[in-house]
Amino acid sequence: MAVLFDPLTIGGVTLPNRIQVSPMCQYSAVDGVVQDWHLIHLGGLMLSGAGLVFAEATAVEARGRITHGCLGLENDVQERAFTDLVARLRPLSEARIGVQLSHAGRRGSARSIADRSKGESLPPEEGAWPTRGPSALPYNETWVTPEEMTQDDIDTVIAAFADATARAVRAGVDVVECHAAHGYLLHQFLSPRTNLRRDAYGGSLQNRMRFPLAVIGAMRDTIPSDRALGVRVNSTDWHPEGATLEDAVVFARELEALGVDYVTMSAGNLVPDAVIPKATPGHQVGFSERVKAETGLATAAVGLITDPHQAEDIVSEGRADMVAIARGFLDNPRWGLHAAAALGVDVPYAPQYIRARPNNWTAFKRVHPEARDVVSTHQADRPSGSTWDRPDQQG
Repeated sequence: MAVLFDPLTIGGVTLPNRIQVSPMCQYSAVDGVVQDWHLIHLGGLMLSGAGLVFAEATAVEARGRITHGCLGLENDVQERAFTDLVARLRPLSEARIGVQLSHAGRRGSARSIADRSKGESLPPEEGAWPTRGPSALPYNETWVTPEEMTQDDIDTVIAAFADATARAVRAGVDVVECHAAHGYLLHQFLSPRTNLRRDAYGGSLQNRMRFPLAVIGAMRDTIPSDRALGVRVNSTDWHPEGATLEDAVVFARELEALGVDYVTMSAGNLVPDAVIPKATPGHQVGFSERVKAETGLATAAVGLITDPHQAEDIVSEGRADMVAIARGFLDNPRWGLHAAAALGVDVPYAPQYIRARPNNWTAFKRVHPEARDVVSTHQADRPSGSTWDRPDQQG
């Protein structure tokens, strides 16, 4: 059997396979509250064959949103809606459910790409809000200058991450991930390019890590042993004045000491003048491989992982424990099922879709010529206790 489809235990959670649907912002929330779109979007991804499906980057406080359309987990209304979402997703498949908690920092109060924005601050007449960051340094000339965070601001955000984590746990998610990459607040503190502070939170790497580690420590203290905590880490800023892979390795060691269960190793998006190499298939896998080799952490590799055999090689060669895929699932919402067919692995299908399963559809190999022969091992493709148990859904 392909290693990609072996179970993996992270923290107190066992994933049915090593494929992760990355968090992807949908910019479709209203006042931070889940809408029908989120149920449709995530419900489809629960049927994708992935072992872990993430809801999007979710703000821990209103001023930490990227846009007006971002999800939030800071109040009871948002929590009730998110709890209902998780309850509706749970019966759809054996995939585990995750949420990524985030604070945009200076990258907040932005126009949405759904409005065809190229990335810029909202004007006051469109409901802009004040942003904060480690230093009073704007992203570029089209963004407002953030206020430098005070100690009270820092303490408030730490508490907000802990509170949002508690809400996520009550909502029933299996995995909570902290976003410390892609140019958002925790990443802004970690990088010397955006953190110009001269106090205990700036200067040396140890100081720059102080706030992110306090946030993640508060999250760790909040998560029970039957769940898992992950962190999306920036591996490099692709900038001569920015953070490096060596910094990321040190940070990962600190995360391991805190009891973090896994890291997803990403890169970039901090500053507009970064010099980013041309993306090639699996171009960031080496970051995961380095951290996996130098720590005891489980890792997820991300970045142009598009082919099932490529994904299998990454995990079977020990370069990462998981692969995280985003736009590949938007393009092909059955990516995981098709990967299983390509690798000759028999996996559960929703009974409603059973007619399209490789062994049930003679045209499958015409549509997917890369598919191999599989031997069915599933007497009933339905998780115990789910709505799949309905006889009328066996189709």
